[in-house]
Amino acid sequence: MLEIHPHEGGIRELRLARPPANALDAALVGELIRAVEGAPEAGVRALVLSGGPKMFSAGLDVPVLLGLGRPEMEAFLGDLLALLRSIATSRVPVIAAITGHSPAGGAVLAIHCDYRVMAEGDFRIGLNEVAVGLPLPRVIHSTLSRLVGPAAAEKLAVAGALIGGAEALRLGLIDELAPPEAVVERALARARDLLALPPRAMSATRALARRDLAESFAREERATWEAFVEDWFSPETQGALRALVERLKKKS
Repeated sequence: MLEIHPHEGGIRELRLARPPANALDAALVGELIRAVEGAPEAGVRALVLSGGPKMFSAGLDVPVLLGLGRPEMEAFLGDLLALLRSIATSRVPVIAAITGHSPAGGAVLAIHCDYRVMAEGDFRIGLNEVAVGLPLPRVIHSTLSRLVGPAAAEKLAVAGALIGGAEALRLGLIDELAPPEAVVERALARARDLLALPPRAMSATRALARRDLAESFAREERATWEAFVEDWFSPETQGALRALVERLKKKS
């Protein structure tokens, strides 16, 4: 479900490996939390978060999650926000190697990383929560707005838009495009570039630059979780998500 690949220079690649779509369920989220939070103590100096060919992550595993009762779903949503906080506030850089499509939760993982390299080609990325009936959680919207600015964040989030790599690069949603076979290597190169800098100066300045993310989670995580839970179990969202599952069944 999560492959761990060491690379030279203290870089560790966390490769999502939950076919067919690397969708996020409770087990995968738990493994990611442990891998991200345990990295510094293991001597890891940087992380690369990658996916499989043509698919970084399709986001939440909606068919599985719809089968959870309220206590289990509350716990899952809390863990999901804890994972995002862990990535956003990691003591070591986290680079996203977006190897393919990255809708919804896949994009959410990526935007909390330090840097995003996306595969060239007919791949889409975006926070399309609204399109599947789920209001965009506030702390996630704050991170999106931080990257692309308030006006672009509004357009992307309200429409639930999925956009191509060139548009994502233009808006600042990603930082670099690379051929699919070179995405991980480009992410590793970015990590190596950061680690080549004087370490204390780099780490201190990185922490300063990302302090707003930490403050956003400290200020908004609890309220985000409460609203997320209520939104998930609202009749409108449940109906939209169940309709999504039916559409996915017809495609399979």
